[in-house]
Amino acid sequence: MTGPDPSSLLLDLAAGSAPFAVIARDGVTVEVLTGDVVDVDLLADVPLVDDAGTPREVLALVPYRQVRERGFVCHDDGAPLRCLVIDQRVSLPRAEVLASLPTTAIPLHDAGFDITDEDYADIVREVIADEIGRGEGANFVIRRDFVAGVDVDPRIAALTWFRALLEHEKGAYWTFAVVTDGHIAVGASPEAHVSAQGGIVTMNPISGTFRHPAGGATSETLAEFLRSTKETEELFMVVDEELKMMSAVCSDGGRITGPHLKEMSRLTHTEYMLRGRSDLDPRDILRETMFAPTVTGSPMQNACTVIARHETTPRGYYSGVAALFTPNGATEGPTHDLDAPILIRTAYLVDGRLRVPVGATLVRHSDPYGEVGETHGKAAGVLGAIGAIPRDTTPAAPADADPDAPAAPRRPLGEDPAIAELLASRNDRLAPFWMNPQDPDGSGPFAGRTALVVDAEDRFTTMLAHQLRHLGLDTRIVHWSEVSDDDLDAADLVVSGPGPGDPRDDSPRMSAMRHVVGRRRAASTPLLAVCLSHQILADSLGIDLEPLARPHQGLQKSVELFGESASIGFYNTFTARVAAGDTRRGLAVGSAAGTTQTVTDVAADAETGDVYALRGPGYASVQGHLESILSRDGMRTLERLIAHVL
Repeated sequence: MTGPDPSSLLLDLAAGSAPFAVIARDGVTVEVLTGDVVDVDLLADVPLVDDAGTPREVLALVPYRQVRERGFVCHDDGAPLRCLVIDQRVSLPRAEVLASLPTTAIPLHDAGFDITDEDYADIVREVIADEIGRGEGANFVIRRDFVAGVDVDPRIAALTWFRALLEHEKGAYWTFAVVTDGHIAVGASPEAHVSAQGGIVTMNPISGTFRHPAGGATSETLAEFLRSTKETEELFMVVDEELKMMSAVCSDGGRITGPHLKEMSRLTHTEYMLRGRSDLDPRDILRETMFAPTVTGSPMQNACTVIARHETTPRGYYSGVAALFTPNGATEGPTHDLDAPILIRTAYLVDGRLRVPVGATLVRHSDPYGEVGETHGKAAGVLGAIGAIPRDTTPAAPADADPDAPAAPRRPLGEDPAIAELLASRNDRLAPFWMNPQDPDGSGPFAGRTALVVDAEDRFTTMLAHQLRHLGLDTRIVHWSEVSDDDLDAADLVVSGPGPGDPRDDSPRMSAMRHVVGRRRAASTPLLAVCLSHQILADSLGIDLEPLARPHQGLQKSVELFGESASIGFYNTFTARVAAGDTRRGLAVGSAAGTTQTVTDVAADAETGDVYALRGPGYASVQGHLESILSRDGMRTLERLIAHVL
């Protein structure tokens, strides 16, 4: 029996009015999905079963505004959570699809960015100074849109652009076109945000963007990019942020492998793979992982606030996901698998206007005009692939080359020994804990004790809680706004967590965290304070708090902590500071009220007086993030500090 004729099927879709999607995922076939469209309000409403309870397949376009489900802010444009409830799936050979799709170039008019280069550079400066510089987070992604007019039938445009992407954009995780009433989305996403199959959850953080020079990338030009401090730290920060999400949805916290190269036609990225086990409903996994830090920032909640302050228009579907929920036949546990790429490198066509949103990741090292260039490069990656601007040409052949000889396939740059060595060397800096298999079984050194982690709006607490469980502690996390005095009094150990912002503020969050620290100290019950809470503890001891001249965001430092050297990752804009050299053990430090004295060990930088850790009767604190992948000695240090306070 022969399969459907690709030409007639695709022509019918182009000429008709029914919604459809075409997806290329495996390099061999193209999946054609048809069905009915249902718009829903919440992820829990995605209709994975019919009225009779039978599982069905659904392709959902999840807009950025769904972050409201997590209580985060956004410019709400009302973009629907659009579900294509699939009633027919056809797989066609990729080559036959290419031969059947339209090829005529789609002309654009009135094309350009909605924000000028100078205005975007000003936004970059503001974010670095006013957001990262005030401790609001480690990195933020601010977008701008390339816009143009299109006068061609939108369904023809969608299939034409899909064909162009399929032919010219290599390395994409998904190449797709989703056509629904009044809305077209066509893209080649390089990044799987999250997938879940057979109880295994996978996330794929990609960061660092190398724009290929004219004629293509070489090992030499790529090596220069891989040595960039900014690009390396940017990748580490997004891995940390996605591990927070993995630790929230996976019982084993997640393990990282990589790094690898993601080579595309105009751009090359670096990436890691994160994997863990989970039995959650895939809709719950998707909710807990909204959305990728590579297109938002970290910490996630504050990133949404910063985006709302600096982006003047709603995001629509940019930085959301296309989520394919497929029945897996399971009778126990999740009934659907999930495959959800990020909606980036995507063109949207609505009412005759093309929109290609792009963003740059802003960190403390960012150069404003370098970030402007990154947005141009990302937009060009989409526009060149769909043929809206000239595509790169391959280098000219040598003069003595045989013109009739077939072109030799180029070896992937990741296979170059020098490049492979550069990539592998990145892991020398990382915590072995997150590189190795983990499965906390409650048999660690503190088994039988309980721990309460107070979340100050940085989900590093999920990673910290996973490490505490690995050490044997029965651990739960409570948000700062929900923690009660009974909670604080009942736990064997309270871990007062990290968070963004100025520790000197009188905001409700800062006041609540001061109460957590103060109550445990007053009762002389075990307390561990991390990052922001370390600063609050230091302030309660009469130690000065000051902003750093340059924020430490994703910075790895080797520091002396109570007789041992430790490699620790730092994410702080403020610091507790004593007089330079006044770092002897047994330093007497006054209480906040100045009425008593307590003997506290202070670990501080001998030159600057920056306080890295504190240790006293029943309490300890650390400025760095022991849970970060940058903390090679994080688990050892965490165990030492907990042993002290307990």
